[in-house]
Amino acid sequence: MSTTIKPTTAVKKSYPFYFGGAASCVAAIVVHPFDLTKVRLQNTKGSMNHGMFSTMIKIAQNEGFFKLYAGLSASILRQATYSTVRFGVYEKLKDYIQSTTQQKANVGQLLICSSVAGALGGACGNPGDVINVRMQNDGQLPLHQRRNYKHAIDGIIRISKEEGASALFRGLGPNINRAILMTSSQCVSYDMFKSIILNHTPMQDGVGLHLTSSVLAGFVATTVCSPVDVIKTRIMSASTGDHRMSATVIMKQMFKTEGIKSFFKGWTPAFIRLGPQTIITFVVLEQFKTWHDMFQQDRQLAVAHQI
Repeated sequence: MSTTIKPTTAVKKSYPFYFGGAASCVAAIVVHPFDLTKVRLQNTKGSMNHGMFSTMIKIAQNEGFFKLYAGLSASILRQATYSTVRFGVYEKLKDYIQSTTQQKANVGQLLICSSVAGALGGACGNPGDVINVRMQNDGQLPLHQRRNYKHAIDGIIRISKEEGASALFRGLGPNINRAILMTSSQCVSYDMFKSIILNHTPMQDGVGLHLTSSVLAGFVATTVCSPVDVIKTRIMSASTGDHRMSATVIMKQMFKTEGIKSFFKGWTPAFIRLGPQTIITFVVLEQFKTWHDMFQQDRQLAVAHQI
């Protein structure tokens, strides 16, 4: 008598929509000084080369150590909106593809998922991003030009009153483009690197795999997003007195007056920020998932004992 074993398909687990945003908020708190330094460097006009660490030391000496955390509330607000939407939508779209096709999404499908998720995340996170850029850049401005927002909510209220609600969506186009590039280069490359390492190396799923995959994904994401990130930062930090210039005009001016290197200003702090941020985000996200699984198992066991 022969026994036929039916193949079993792994059930795709579903997790709360906000896990990605919560993990990104944790990461944002850790890497905020690098993010602030990146914004300062990107707003440095001209061909002068300022180093990352020299800029950080200069900020601490001239403005005080805690100014390295200027705009932290805005950074958290940005991640709570932008990353919650992009990670949540990306995961839900992947789940939908797997549930309908009964197969893991391929690279093309992942790129579509990440593009949709990035566009929505960029749009939702734009107000927080405007506040974030302005608060981080404030200390670099002359005293009479500083905005001195108390916190992120104060910034949103003041911008809405003083400049109109439309100012909260300044740089929306470049921000959406950057969000699409970031989500695609970060999330898709992370999934790809993770799959390649698992299939072609002895490394097992765990912290070591997450660390390696996220560092590589961070390198890809930083390089791909740098030009759009620089343009977005300059548009968002512009005052109302400046002429309204499109991203194309700014690109032409930068290339003509500062050269191709200007599109990669702040690359080092961006990578040093994005690498740890990517690592922390994915490690914390995996931990959230582990805790969620443990909680669900405990609930199932509790229900089983009651029956």
